[in-house]
Amino acid sequence: MPRKLYIRTFGCQMNEYDSGRMADVLAEAEGLVPTERPEEADVIVFNTCSVREKAQEKVFADLGRVKHLKRANPDLMIAVGGCVASQEGAAIVARAPCVDVVFGPQTLHRLPDLLARRRASGAPQVDVSFPEIEKFDRLPPPRVEGASAYVSIMEGCSKYCSFCVVPYTRGEEVSRPFDDVVAEIADLAAHGVREVTLLGQNVNAWRGAIPGDARHGDFAALLEYVAEIDGIERIRYTTSHPREFTPRLVAAHAELAQLAAHVHLPVQSGSDRVLAAMKRGYTSLEYRSIVRRLRQARPGICVSSDFIVGFPGETEADFEATLELARDAELDASFSFVFSARPGTPAAELADDTPQAVKLERLQRLQAQLEAQAQAISAALVGSTQRVLVGGPSARNRAELCGRTENNRVVNFAGDARLIGRFVDVRVSAALAHSLRGEVAPAGVA
Repeated sequence: MPRKLYIRTFGCQMNEYDSGRMADVLAEAEGLVPTERPEEADVIVFNTCSVREKAQEKVFADLGRVKHLKRANPDLMIAVGGCVASQEGAAIVARAPCVDVVFGPQTLHRLPDLLARRRASGAPQVDVSFPEIEKFDRLPPPRVEGASAYVSIMEGCSKYCSFCVVPYTRGEEVSRPFDDVVAEIADLAAHGVREVTLLGQNVNAWRGAIPGDARHGDFAALLEYVAEIDGIERIRYTTSHPREFTPRLVAAHAELAQLAAHVHLPVQSGSDRVLAAMKRGYTSLEYRSIVRRLRQARPGICVSSDFIVGFPGETEADFEATLELARDAELDASFSFVFSARPGTPAAELADDTPQAVKLERLQRLQAQLEAQAQAISAALVGSTQRVLVGGPSARNRAELCGRTENNRVVNFAGDARLIGRFVDVRVSAALAHSLRGEVAPAGVA
Protein backbone atom coordinates (compact mmCIF):
# COMPACT_ATOMS: atom_id res chain seq x y z
CA MET A 1 0.00 0.00 0.00
CA PRO A 2 1.50 3.40 -0.96
CA ARG A 3 2.34 5.88 1.74
CA LYS A 4 0.14 8.97 1.78
CA LEU A 5 0.53 12.76 1.89
CA TYR A 6 -1.98 15.26 3.26
CA ILE A 7 -1.45 18.94 2.40
CA ARG A 8 -3.61 21.79 3.64
CA THR A 9 -3.04 25.05 1.77
CA PHE A 10 -3.81 28.58 2.90
CA GLY A 11 -3.60 31.82 0.92
CA CYS A 12 -2.80 32.82 -2.60
CA GLN A 13 -2.29 31.05 -5.92
CA MET A 14 1.44 31.10 -5.26
CA ASN A 15 0.81 28.87 -2.26
CA GLU A 16 -1.48 26.63 -4.31
CA TYR A 17 1.32 26.28 -6.84
CA ASP A 18 3.88 25.59 -4.10
CA SER A 19 1.67 22.88 -2.61
CA GLY A 20 1.49 21.18 -5.97
CA ARG A 21 5.26 21.23 -6.22
CA MET A 22 5.58 19.82 -2.68
CA ALA A 23 3.39 16.93 -3.78
CA ASP A 24 5.60 16.47 -6.87
CA VAL A 25 8.80 16.49 -4.79
CA LEU A 26 7.50 14.00 -2.23
CA ALA A 27 6.00 11.75 -4.90
CA GLU A 28 9.38 11.53 -6.62
CA ALA A 29 11.46 11.17 -3.44
CA GLU A 30 9.24 9.00 -1.26
CA GLY A 31 6.44 7.71 -3.51
CA LEU A 32 3.79 9.54 -1.49
CA VAL A 33 0.30 9.76 -2.98
CA PRO A 34 -2.23 12.45 -2.02
CA THR A 35 -5.03 11.91 0.47
CA GLU A 36 -7.77 14.25 1.65
CA ARG A 37 -7.90 12.60 5.10
CA PRO A 38 -5.13 13.59 7.54
CA GLU A 39 -5.76 10.47 9.64
CA GLU A 40 -4.63 8.36 6.64
CA ALA A 41 -1.43 10.32 6.07
CA ASP A 42 2.19 9.35 6.65
CA VAL A 43 3.23 12.97 6.08
CA ILE A 44 1.09 16.02 6.92
CA VAL A 45 2.05 19.45 5.53
CA PHE A 46 0.47 22.78 6.40
CA ASN A 47 1.37 25.35 3.74
CA THR A 48 0.68 28.62 5.49
CA CYS A 49 -0.07 32.24 4.57
CA SER A 50 0.63 35.24 6.79
CA VAL A 51 -1.42 37.81 4.88
CA ARG A 52 -4.70 37.30 6.72
CA GLU A 53 -5.46 38.24 10.30
CA LYS A 54 -4.38 35.88 13.08
CA ALA A 55 -2.66 33.58 10.58
CA GLN A 56 -0.24 32.25 13.18
CA GLU A 57 -3.00 31.33 15.59
CA LYS A 58 -4.89 29.45 12.87
CA VAL A 59 -1.79 27.39 12.15
CA PHE A 60 -1.40 26.38 15.78
CA ALA A 61 -5.11 25.56 15.97
CA ASP A 62 -4.69 23.19 13.01
CA LEU A 63 -1.63 21.63 14.61
CA GLY A 64 -3.65 21.07 17.74
CA ARG A 65 -6.21 19.14 15.72
CA VAL A 66 -3.65 16.67 14.34
CA LYS A 67 -1.21 16.20 17.22
CA HIS A 68 -3.24 13.25 18.50
CA LEU A 69 -2.46 11.48 15.22
CA LYS A 70 1.21 11.67 16.13
CA ARG A 71 0.55 9.90 19.41
CA ALA A 72 -1.30 7.13 17.56
CA ASN A 73 1.39 6.89 14.86
CA PRO A 74 4.90 7.89 16.04
CA ASP A 75 6.21 7.54 12.45
CA LEU A 76 3.90 10.28 11.22
CA MET A 77 5.81 13.36 10.02
CA ILE A 78 4.24 16.81 10.45
CA ALA A 79 5.71 19.75 8.51
CA VAL A 80 4.86 23.46 8.44
CA GLY A 81 5.81 25.47 5.37
CA GLY A 82 4.94 28.76 3.73
CA CYS A 83 5.04 32.33 4.95
CA VAL A 84 4.11 31.77 8.62
CA ALA A 85 6.89 29.18 8.78
CA SER A 86 9.28 31.74 7.30
CA GLN A 87 8.23 34.31 9.89
CA GLU A 88 8.18 32.09 12.96
CA GLY A 89 10.94 29.57 12.22
CA ALA A 90 12.02 27.50 15.21
CA ALA A 91 9.39 29.19 17.39
CA ILE A 92 6.83 26.89 15.77
CA VAL A 93 8.61 23.80 17.09
CA ALA A 94 9.00 25.39 20.52
CA ARG A 95 5.27 26.03 20.76
CA ALA A 96 4.14 22.85 18.96
CA PRO A 97 6.61 19.99 19.68
CA CYS A 98 4.62 17.67 17.40
CA VAL A 99 6.13 19.51 14.40
CA ASP A 100 9.04 17.67 12.78
CA VAL A 101 10.01 20.07 9.98
CA VAL A 102 9.67 23.82 9.40
CA PHE A 103 10.54 25.15 5.93
CA GLY A 104 10.06 28.35 3.97
CA PRO A 105 8.65 29.02 0.50
CA GLN A 106 12.16 29.01 -0.98
CA THR A 107 13.19 25.69 0.58
CA LEU A 108 10.27 23.44 -0.29
CA HIS A 109 12.56 21.49 -2.64
CA ARG A 110 14.59 20.46 0.43
CA LEU A 111 11.57 18.87 2.12
CA PRO A 112 12.62 15.24 1.44
CA ASP A 113 16.10 15.91 2.88
CA LEU A 114 14.65 17.66 5.92
CA LEU A 115 12.31 14.72 6.58
CA ALA A 116 15.18 12.25 6.16
CA ARG A 117 17.36 14.22 8.60
CA ARG A 118 14.50 14.33 11.09
CA ARG A 119 14.05 10.56 10.91
CA ALA A 120 17.79 9.91 11.18
CA SER A 121 18.59 12.36 13.97
CA GLY A 122 15.36 12.46 15.92
CA ALA A 123 15.72 16.26 16.06
CA PRO A 124 13.28 18.73 14.45
CA GLN A 125 14.60 20.38 11.29
CA VAL A 126 14.19 24.08 10.45
CA ASP A 127 15.23 25.69 7.14
CA VAL A 128 13.70 29.06 6.31
CA SER A 129 16.62 30.41 4.27
CA PHE A 130 16.37 32.25 0.92
CA PRO A 131 18.52 30.35 -1.62
CA GLU A 132 17.14 32.37 -4.57
CA ILE A 133 16.68 30.33 -7.74
CA GLU A 134 17.85 26.98 -6.34
CA LYS A 135 14.26 25.92 -5.67
CA PHE A 136 13.34 25.86 -9.35
CA ASP A 137 16.54 24.07 -10.34
CA ARG A 138 15.82 21.21 -7.92
CA LEU A 139 12.15 20.60 -8.64
CA PRO A 140 10.97 17.66 -10.76
CA PRO A 141 8.87 18.34 -13.88
CA PRO A 142 5.36 19.43 -12.86
CA ARG A 143 2.49 17.00 -13.19
CA VAL A 144 0.00 17.82 -15.94
CA GLU A 145 -3.58 17.69 -14.71
CA GLY A 146 -5.98 19.05 -17.30
CA ALA A 147 -5.59 21.67 -19.99
CA SER A 148 -4.59 24.58 -17.74
CA ALA A 149 -1.53 25.00 -15.52
CA TYR A 150 0.20 27.48 -13.25
CA VAL A 151 3.83 28.41 -13.91
CA SER A 152 5.79 30.36 -11.30
CA ILE A 153 8.13 32.78 -13.07
CA MET A 154 9.49 34.74 -10.11
CA GLU A 155 9.63 34.80 -6.34
CA GLY A 156 9.59 37.43 -3.64
CA CYS A 157 8.91 41.16 -3.60
CA SER A 158 11.11 44.24 -3.37
CA LYS A 159 8.35 46.86 -3.04
CA TYR A 160 8.17 46.91 0.79
CA CYS A 161 4.63 48.25 1.08
CA SER A 162 4.17 49.32 4.68
CA PHE A 163 1.43 46.76 5.40
CA CYS A 164 2.94 43.67 3.77
CA VAL A 165 5.09 40.82 5.10
CA VAL A 166 5.92 39.20 1.75
CA PRO A 167 9.42 40.73 1.36
CA TYR A 168 10.28 39.34 4.81
CA THR A 169 8.76 35.87 4.28
CA ARG A 170 9.59 35.24 0.61
CA GLY A 171 12.60 37.50 0.16
CA GLU A 172 13.51 40.01 -2.55
CA GLU A 173 12.34 39.69 -6.14
CA VAL A 174 14.14 36.95 -8.04
CA SER A 175 13.21 36.11 -11.64
CA ARG A 176 13.47 32.62 -13.08
CA PRO A 177 15.75 32.44 -16.12
CA PHE A 178 14.01 32.88 -19.46
CA ASP A 179 15.13 29.49 -20.80
CA ASP A 180 13.69 27.67 -17.76
CA VAL A 181 10.30 29.39 -18.00
CA VAL A 182 9.90 28.78 -21.73
CA ALA A 183 11.11 25.18 -21.47
CA GLU A 184 8.59 24.40 -18.71
CA ILE A 185 5.70 25.94 -20.65
CA ALA A 186 6.73 24.16 -23.87
CA ASP A 187 6.78 20.85 -21.97
CA LEU A 188 3.34 21.55 -20.50
CA ALA A 189 2.00 22.36 -23.97
CA ALA A 190 3.46 19.12 -25.33
CA HIS A 191 1.43 17.29 -22.67
CA GLY A 192 -1.86 18.93 -23.57
CA VAL A 193 -1.88 22.19 -21.60
CA ARG A 194 -3.63 24.94 -23.55
CA GLU A 195 -3.80 27.72 -20.95
CA VAL A 196 -1.05 28.88 -18.61
CA THR A 197 -1.23 31.32 -15.71
CA LEU A 198 2.11 32.98 -14.96
CA LEU A 199 2.59 33.53 -11.22
CA GLY A 200 4.61 35.90 -9.07
CA GLN A 201 4.13 38.21 -6.10
CA ASN A 202 4.72 41.00 -8.63
CA VAL A 203 4.61 38.94 -11.79
CA ASN A 204 5.09 41.89 -14.13
CA ALA A 205 8.39 42.74 -12.41
CA TRP A 206 9.99 39.76 -14.19
CA ARG A 207 13.31 40.61 -15.82
CA GLY A 208 15.74 38.32 -17.61
CA ALA A 209 18.23 37.99 -20.42
CA ILE A 210 16.67 36.55 -23.58
CA PRO A 211 19.19 34.71 -25.78
CA GLY A 212 19.45 36.21 -29.24
CA ASP A 213 17.29 39.22 -28.30
CA ALA A 214 19.22 42.45 -27.84
CA ARG A 215 16.35 44.08 -25.96
CA HIS A 216 16.44 44.10 -22.18
CA GLY A 217 14.10 41.24 -21.30
CA ASP A 218 11.01 42.46 -19.49
CA PHE A 219 7.65 40.88 -18.76
CA ALA A 220 6.13 42.09 -22.02
CA ALA A 221 8.94 40.43 -23.97
CA LEU A 222 8.45 37.19 -22.05
CA LEU A 223 4.74 37.24 -22.92
CA GLU A 224 5.63 37.60 -26.61
CA TYR A 225 7.75 34.45 -26.50
CA VAL A 226 5.22 32.46 -24.47
CA ALA A 227 2.55 33.38 -27.03
CA GLU A 228 4.70 31.79 -29.75
CA ILE A 229 4.83 28.39 -28.02
CA ASP A 230 2.89 25.90 -30.12
CA GLY A 231 -0.26 24.75 -28.33
CA ILE A 232 -0.60 27.66 -25.88
CA GLU A 233 -3.87 29.35 -26.76
CA ARG A 234 -4.48 31.49 -23.68
CA ILE A 235 -2.19 33.28 -21.21
CA ARG A 236 -3.14 34.72 -17.84
CA TYR A 237 -0.93 36.26 -15.16
CA THR A 238 -1.23 37.29 -11.53
CA THR A 239 -0.54 39.29 -9.46
CA SER A 240 0.60 42.43 -11.24
CA HIS A 241 1.73 45.70 -9.64
CA PRO A 242 0.83 49.16 -10.96
CA ARG A 243 4.44 50.35 -10.65
CA GLU A 244 5.53 47.67 -13.13
CA PHE A 245 2.66 48.13 -15.59
CA THR A 246 4.70 49.54 -18.46
CA PRO A 247 3.47 50.94 -21.79
CA ARG A 248 4.96 47.82 -23.42
CA LEU A 249 2.79 45.61 -21.20
CA VAL A 250 -0.30 47.64 -22.07
CA ALA A 251 0.56 47.29 -25.76
CA ALA A 252 0.92 43.52 -25.36
CA HIS A 253 -2.80 43.34 -24.62
CA ALA A 254 -3.50 44.84 -28.01
CA GLU A 255 -0.92 42.77 -29.89
CA LEU A 256 -1.15 39.28 -28.35
CA ALA A 257 -4.41 37.48 -29.05
CA GLN A 258 -3.49 34.77 -26.52
CA LEU A 259 -3.55 37.21 -23.59
CA ALA A 260 -6.83 36.82 -21.71
CA ALA A 261 -9.09 39.86 -21.56
CA HIS A 262 -8.70 40.07 -17.80
CA VAL A 263 -6.10 41.74 -15.58
CA HIS A 264 -5.88 41.57 -11.80
CA LEU A 265 -4.28 44.87 -10.76
CA PRO A 266 -4.34 45.59 -6.99
CA VAL A 267 -4.84 49.26 -6.09
CA GLN A 268 -5.52 48.92 -2.29
CA SER A 269 -6.98 52.46 -1.92
CA GLY A 270 -8.31 55.34 -3.98
CA SER A 271 -6.85 57.97 -1.67
CA ASP A 272 -3.44 59.41 -2.57
CA ARG A 273 -2.79 60.14 1.10
CA VAL A 274 -3.44 56.53 2.06
CA LEU A 275 -1.48 55.20 -0.93
CA ALA A 276 1.52 57.26 0.21
CA ALA A 277 1.21 55.88 3.75
CA MET A 278 1.04 52.38 2.27
CA LYS A 279 4.21 53.15 0.25
CA ARG A 280 2.56 51.89 -2.91
CA GLY A 281 4.56 54.18 -5.20
CA TYR A 282 1.76 55.48 -7.44
CA THR A 283 -1.20 57.84 -7.27
CA SER A 284 -4.88 57.29 -7.91
CA LEU A 285 -4.53 59.21 -11.18
CA GLU A 286 -1.68 56.97 -12.34
CA TYR A 287 -3.74 53.86 -11.60
CA ARG A 288 -6.74 55.25 -13.49
CA SER A 289 -4.44 56.01 -16.43
CA ILE A 290 -3.26 52.38 -16.61
CA VAL A 291 -6.86 51.13 -16.64
CA ARG A 292 -7.87 53.69 -19.29
CA ARG A 293 -4.97 52.71 -21.55
CA LEU A 294 -5.72 49.01 -21.06
CA ARG A 295 -9.31 49.55 -22.17
CA GLN A 296 -8.09 51.45 -25.23
CA ALA A 297 -5.67 48.63 -26.07
CA ARG A 298 -8.19 45.84 -25.46
CA PRO A 299 -11.84 46.94 -25.60
CA GLY A 300 -13.97 44.83 -23.29
CA ILE A 301 -11.10 43.88 -20.96
CA CYS A 302 -12.10 43.30 -17.33
CA VAL A 303 -9.96 44.63 -14.49
CA SER A 304 -10.21 43.27 -10.96
CA SER A 305 -8.35 44.55 -7.92
CA ASP A 306 -7.49 44.26 -4.22
CA PHE A 307 -8.52 46.74 -1.54
CA ILE A 308 -7.56 47.31 2.09
CA VAL A 309 -10.26 49.13 4.04
CA GLY A 310 -9.54 50.91 7.30
CA PHE A 311 -5.80 51.44 6.88
CA PRO A 312 -4.51 53.45 9.87
CA GLY A 313 -5.59 57.07 9.51
CA GLU A 314 -8.16 56.41 6.77
CA THR A 315 -10.88 59.06 6.92
CA GLU A 316 -14.37 58.94 5.49
CA ALA A 317 -13.13 61.19 2.67
CA ASP A 318 -10.31 58.72 1.95
CA PHE A 319 -12.80 55.87 1.81
CA GLU A 320 -15.14 57.83 -0.46
CA ALA A 321 -12.16 58.28 -2.81
CA THR A 322 -11.81 54.49 -2.88
CA LEU A 323 -15.48 54.04 -3.77
CA GLU A 324 -15.10 56.67 -6.49
CA LEU A 325 -12.03 55.00 -8.03
CA ALA A 326 -13.69 51.58 -8.02
CA ARG A 327 -16.72 53.08 -9.72
CA ASP A 328 -14.86 55.24 -12.26
CA ALA A 329 -12.50 52.39 -13.22
CA GLU A 330 -15.50 50.04 -13.57
CA LEU A 331 -13.65 47.38 -11.60
CA ASP A 332 -14.82 43.80 -11.78
CA ALA A 333 -15.11 41.28 -8.91
CA SER A 334 -12.31 42.15 -6.49
CA PHE A 335 -10.85 41.11 -3.15
CA SER A 336 -11.35 43.47 -0.23
CA PHE A 337 -10.38 43.13 3.42
CA VAL A 338 -10.29 45.17 6.60
CA PHE A 339 -6.73 46.17 7.52
CA SER A 340 -5.06 43.89 10.04
CA ALA A 341 -1.58 44.69 11.30
CA ARG A 342 1.11 42.19 10.36
CA PRO A 343 3.82 41.93 13.02
CA GLY A 344 7.13 43.36 11.89
CA THR A 345 5.71 45.66 9.21
CA PRO A 346 5.90 49.50 9.43
CA ALA A 347 2.10 49.82 9.33
CA ALA A 348 1.84 47.81 12.54
CA GLU A 349 3.40 50.78 14.36
CA LEU A 350 0.94 53.37 13.00
CA ALA A 351 -1.75 54.88 15.22
CA ASP A 352 -5.10 53.34 14.35
CA ASP A 353 -8.07 55.10 15.95
CA THR A 354 -10.85 54.11 13.55
CA PRO A 355 -13.41 51.90 15.34
CA GLN A 356 -13.68 48.37 14.01
CA ALA A 357 -17.41 48.82 13.49
CA VAL A 358 -16.70 51.74 11.14
CA LYS A 359 -14.16 49.67 9.20
CA LEU A 360 -16.61 46.80 8.80
CA GLU A 361 -19.38 49.15 7.65
CA ARG A 362 -17.03 50.62 5.02
CA LEU A 363 -16.02 47.14 3.89
CA GLN A 364 -19.67 46.17 3.43
CA ARG A 365 -20.31 49.31 1.36
CA LEU A 366 -17.30 48.64 -0.87
CA GLN A 367 -18.14 44.98 -1.33
CA ALA A 368 -21.76 45.80 -2.19
CA GLN A 369 -20.62 48.28 -4.82
CA LEU A 370 -18.06 45.88 -6.31
CA GLU A 371 -20.62 43.05 -6.37
CA ALA A 372 -23.11 45.28 -8.21
CA GLN A 373 -20.45 46.25 -10.74
CA ALA A 374 -19.47 42.61 -11.28
CA GLN A 375 -23.12 41.64 -11.75
CA ALA A 376 -23.53 44.37 -14.36
CA ILE A 377 -20.51 43.05 -16.26
CA SER A 378 -21.93 39.52 -16.15
CA ALA A 379 -25.38 40.69 -17.26
CA ALA A 380 -23.82 42.45 -20.25
CA LEU A 381 -22.40 39.09 -21.41
CA VAL A 382 -25.88 37.57 -21.87
CA GLY A 383 -26.43 36.94 -25.56
CA SER A 384 -22.72 37.09 -26.38
CA THR A 385 -20.55 34.18 -27.51
CA GLN A 386 -17.55 33.50 -25.29
CA ARG A 387 -14.48 31.37 -25.94
CA VAL A 388 -14.31 28.89 -23.04
CA LEU A 389 -11.68 26.37 -22.03
CA VAL A 390 -13.63 23.37 -20.75
CA GLY A 391 -12.13 22.39 -17.41
CA GLY A 392 -14.31 19.43 -16.44
CA PRO A 393 -17.72 18.52 -15.03
CA SER A 394 -19.74 21.26 -13.39
CA ALA A 395 -19.45 21.37 -9.59
CA ARG A 396 -23.22 21.62 -9.18
CA ASN A 397 -24.32 19.17 -11.85
CA ARG A 398 -21.83 16.48 -12.82
CA ALA A 399 -23.84 15.81 -15.97
CA GLU A 400 -22.89 19.26 -17.25
CA LEU A 401 -19.56 20.88 -18.09
CA CYS A 402 -17.93 24.05 -16.86
CA GLY A 403 -15.15 26.31 -18.02
CA ARG A 404 -13.85 29.86 -17.79
CA THR A 405 -14.40 32.73 -20.15
CA GLU A 406 -11.58 35.07 -21.14
CA ASN A 407 -12.67 37.54 -18.45
CA ASN A 408 -12.51 34.81 -15.80
CA ARG A 409 -16.22 33.99 -15.45
CA VAL A 410 -17.26 30.41 -14.67
CA VAL A 411 -19.85 29.23 -17.19
CA ASN A 412 -21.87 25.98 -16.92
CA PHE A 413 -23.41 24.31 -19.94
CA ALA A 414 -24.58 20.96 -21.32
CA GLY A 415 -21.99 19.15 -23.41
CA ASP A 416 -20.22 15.91 -24.14
CA ALA A 417 -17.37 14.92 -21.80
CA ARG A 418 -15.13 14.67 -24.87
CA LEU A 419 -15.03 18.48 -24.88
CA ILE A 420 -13.01 18.55 -21.62
CA GLY A 421 -9.62 20.10 -22.26
CA ARG A 422 -10.75 21.85 -25.44
CA PHE A 423 -11.78 25.40 -26.29
CA VAL A 424 -15.42 25.83 -27.26
CA ASP A 425 -17.60 28.80 -28.17
CA VAL A 426 -20.43 29.13 -25.67
CA ARG A 427 -23.41 31.42 -26.10
CA VAL A 428 -24.25 32.94 -22.71
CA SER A 429 -27.94 32.57 -21.85
CA ALA A 430 -28.08 33.75 -18.22
CA ALA A 431 -26.03 35.57 -15.60
CA LEU A 432 -26.36 34.08 -12.10
CA ALA A 433 -24.93 35.33 -8.83
CA HIS A 434 -21.43 33.86 -9.27
CA SER A 435 -21.51 32.12 -12.63
CA LEU A 436 -22.95 32.13 -16.11
CA ARG A 437 -25.13 29.64 -17.94
CA GLY A 438 -24.80 28.94 -21.62
CA GLU A 439 -24.95 26.51 -24.50
CA VAL A 440 -22.36 25.38 -26.98
CA ALA A 441 -22.62 27.52 -30.09
CA PRO A 442 -23.12 25.76 -33.43
CA ALA A 443 -19.72 24.78 -34.89
CA GLY A 444 -18.15 26.25 -31.77
CA VAL A 445 -15.69 23.45 -30.94
CA ALA A 446 -11.97 24.02 -31.57
